[in-house]
Amino acid sequence: MAITIPLVLLFGVIVLLLLRFKALGAGAVAVAVLFGFYLADTGARHTINGLTTAVVTSLANQR
Repeated sequence: MAITIPLVLLFGVIVLLLLRFKALGAGAVAVAVLFGFYLADTGARHTINGLTTAVVTSLANQR
């Protein structure tokens, strides 16, 4: 049985945990979120999406 979760949710939880355990300050979280929004609006989004899909697919096929 496979459990799937959106990567956005996973990354959001990671950022919240980093903020909670003070491994990342509130300013750094804001910069990371803004960077993600601006990066999603560039031409690099197709390359990043393809790379992420390839990594997730290869990890899923490891079994």
